[in-house]
Amino acid sequence: MKRFVTLLLLVLMAAPVLDAQSEKRSVRRGNRAFGREKYEKAEILYKKAQLADSLSHAAGYNLGNTYYRMENYPEADKAYAAVADSLAGNPRYGARIFHNMGNSLLAQQNWQGAIDAYKKALLRNPSDKETKSNLAYAQLMLQNQQDQQQNQDQNQDQNKDQNQDQNQDQNKDQNQDQNQDQNQNKDQNQDQNKDQNQDQQDPQNQPQQDSQQPQISQQDARQMLQAIQDQEKETQDKVKKEKALLLKSKQKEKNW
Repeated sequence: MKRFVTLLLLVLMAAPVLDAQSEKRSVRRGNRAFGREKYEKAEILYKKAQLADSLSHAAGYNLGNTYYRMENYPEADKAYAAVADSLAGNPRYGARIFHNMGNSLLAQQNWQGAIDAYKKALLRNPSDKETKSNLAYAQLMLQNQQDQQQNQDQNQDQNKDQNQDQNQDQNKDQNQDQNQDQNQNKDQNQDQNKDQNQDQQDPQNQPQQDSQQPQISQQDARQMLQAIQDQEKETQDKVKKEKALLLKSKQKEKNW
């Protein structure tokens, strides 16, 4: 019984050692695959190392680098974040992991996130020229983005103001045209009413009665006068002839 217990204790004590060896072996194999740019194989080996030791900093850090090389930046962010707190105080890897986190965020154009990561890296390694250069680039890109956004906002505001001004001018012109048309119609109606009232009041503008004699022209009047004069002359001539005959008859009667 004591012998069995002793063997069990030896197995339990050996298990962590075996897991550690398996983790290290998987990490070394993953590193060789990574160096040959066989990133899919390296991913599998690093995950195998994490199965052997879930707290393996090397496996997590290298897995993040593998995802970065595969351009799978969201997964790289997750892998770095999982071990960032544990490695933050590590004098060798603390600056490296934040520098790599910054590179991943930079590739995703997350300029502010990259700036924050690079600053954390420089806190741990202020003399890192590459981190300083990347930080300056991220700051420049962020400034450009903010300037572009500001210009877009200004252009939108200007376009909005112009559209409002145009709409106001159009409405103003329409109202003026409508008022002018209304005033013209009002003036026309007033003129028409005035003319109608004047026509009703002026006798000369009244319709002619049926009994009113029609007017004749001067030529017609002269012709009528000439006809009357001719008729009167003819009558006078006839009267003269009748008087002459009467005198003649009387004379005849006197002579016997």
